[in-house]
Amino acid sequence: MAESKNNIVTHGLSGKVGDLLVFSQRNGKTIVSKVPRERTGEASEKQQAHRLKFQKAILYAKSVLADPDKKELYEGMSDKSEGKTTFNVAVADLLNAPDIETVDLSAYTGNPGDTIRVTVTDDFGVTGVTVKIENSDGSLVEEGSAMMQGAEWIYIATVQNTDLTGDKITVTATDLPANLSEKTQIL
Repeated sequence: MAESKNNIVTHGLSGKVGDLLVFSQRNGKTIVSKVPRERTGEASEKQQAHRLKFQKAILYAKSVLADPDKKELYEGMSDKSEGKTTFNVAVADLLNAPDIETVDLSAYTGNPGDTIRVTVTDDFGVTGVTVKIENSDGSLVEEGSAMMQGAEWIYIATVQNTDLTGDKITVTATDLPANLSEKTQIL
C-alpha cells in the first residue's frame, strides 16, 4: 500500500482503476493499493471463527454509536487526526480481551483479611475482576469481586482456609464488551 503526497492528479481520488489499483481516502490522505484478489476455496475453521468475531465487533461498535453514554466513553479514546474513530476504538475493544498480567498470592495465607493482588490491562478499560478460591478437592472456599486500588485489583479474603495445599485460585477479568479472561494458579 502506497501513500500519495502532494500529487494534484491523485489528490482526493477514490475507486478502482482497471484491475490494477485501488485509490482510497484515509485521514485526508490518498492511499494507493493493489486490487484485492478474489478468494478461492473454502475458508478454514480459524478463518470462519475470525470472521464471526469481527462481525460481532462491528455489531458491538454500531450499538456503541447508538448508545449516547457508551459513545461518549469511547469518544474519549478516539483521535480522528490519527484515523482512530469512535467506531474503530469500539471494534478494537471487542476484539481484545483483558490481559491478566500478574496474580500475587504472596499475602494470602488462608486467613480472613489476607489479600490477593491482581494486575490487569486492557486496551480500553477493565470493568471487573473476580477471584475464586477452591480446595484441592474442588470444593468452593470463597468467591467474590476484587476492588480497584490504583493500578491493581485487590481481593480481600473473608473465609478461613486451613489447608492451602493444592488449592486453586481462579481470577477472571471482564471489560466493557464483556470479554472474559481467566488465569488459574495452584498453591
